[in-house]
Amino acid sequence: MLRNTKPVWECVESHKTEFFELSDRIWGRPEENYQEFFAFSEHRQTLALQGFTVSEALAGIPTAVMGEAGKGGPVIAILGEYDALPGLSQEAGLAEQRPLVPGGSGHGCGHNMLGSASLLAAVAVKDWLAQAGLPGRVRYYGCPAEEGGSGKSFLVRAGAFDDVDIAICWHPSAFTGVWPAASLACVEMEFTFHGRAAHAAVAPHLGRSALDAVELMSVGVNYMREHMPSSARVHYALVDGGGIAPNVVQPRAVVRHLVRALKLNDMWGLVERVRKIAEGAALMTETRVEMKQLSGEANLVPNAPLEEAMHENLLQLGGVEFDSSDMEFARQIQRTLPPDDIRSAYGRHGLPVTAAPLSGKIYPPDGSRTDSIGSTDVGTVSWVVPTVQCLVSCYAIGTPGHSWQLVAQGKSPAAHKGIAFAAKAMAGVAADVLSDPALLAAAKEALESYRKDNEFKNPVGPEAEPPLSMAAK
Repeated sequence: MLRNTKPVWECVESHKTEFFELSDRIWGRPEENYQEFFAFSEHRQTLALQGFTVSEALAGIPTAVMGEAGKGGPVIAILGEYDALPGLSQEAGLAEQRPLVPGGSGHGCGHNMLGSASLLAAVAVKDWLAQAGLPGRVRYYGCPAEEGGSGKSFLVRAGAFDDVDIAICWHPSAFTGVWPAASLACVEMEFTFHGRAAHAAVAPHLGRSALDAVELMSVGVNYMREHMPSSARVHYALVDGGGIAPNVVQPRAVVRHLVRALKLNDMWGLVERVRKIAEGAALMTETRVEMKQLSGEANLVPNAPLEEAMHENLLQLGGVEFDSSDMEFARQIQRTLPPDDIRSAYGRHGLPVTAAPLSGKIYPPDGSRTDSIGSTDVGTVSWVVPTVQCLVSCYAIGTPGHSWQLVAQGKSPAAHKGIAFAAKAMAGVAADVLSDPALLAAAKEALESYRKDNEFKNPVGPEAEPPLSMAAK
């Protein structure tokens, strides 16, 4: 039963069951970065059936889709995602690790829920606009490859948001509240070293080891860590070590590095330093290095007017209502977790630890800590469009992101309740903006003010191409 009379929330209620089913179908067909063809098809078909005008292959990405409804007025974008992660296949509703497909993918970040709730919100806003007779357009953006593929950054570069007035998004979480506008800007690069093969015993002096160059690059980056801001991060993964034969001097080796910084314009210097280290490693080993960018994301830009509107909608909704069966399954999940995971989850939101396995409360706007944060390609959107996000409780407190435990909860009744709640929160903010020109003006002014003091350079450069064949990370 609704605790309020906001008409757009009633539109969510009238459609929610079909979107629970959409979320469950996508949960059952997990697809990784840029390979989300089933999810794309499901979202495209739903948009068409709901009367949206559909555009496909945005920015040349086959799994990107956009649907628009309404006429004139401001353009409200609601952002969805539907990519999964590798190695997280898991049976639903089971509090023990049991892959459905050994080594298979799974929705370990809840993007099956994320996209479905965002599309539900867009449908609700479409219906509400028609009922209210107001000018305005709502767009649903089905955005691929958030998990390291930076799909939205490529969409921004292609101009997909150039005429958008406001962007709204959400993410499944253990707690409910406004997502604090804090994330790390990042660039991911691949370094391919080319050396010279030789017999490692008979003629080692004739070889030039690409693997040695990779190792020296890693040493150099590790020494750099002492001399960079404490909020910055550099991670790496060995993609190709040059083969499994130790008696061959490896002629080719590949390593990926992910460079992160708290602010976009602080990141570029770190990226350049990593490039120089790669060049130095090549010089020391008499190899040649090729550098290729794979992805990049800007940090999130705050927008106080929209964040206040989102918080007010969350307060009016009053939090997700969980029942005893939801609580029992969440307790079972918590038994699989170290106590530190549960305590840490509370700490990240500045909340006291309680015995409840699920949270039905709204945390305060200044409650979340911002010293342990990751990256999101929503950040790049937030530099060109006033943007707001919320977190909504969908799973047991302490559940790690990118875990089998999260996959196990992805089709649960608690997940469905979170989907409906998130859709109402996003639709409520959209309705507020479409009804209140002053709110729209204030949101735009907040972004313009930020941009006056902060230059924007898209973290995916003009030479970078969407890595359509890359695996999710």
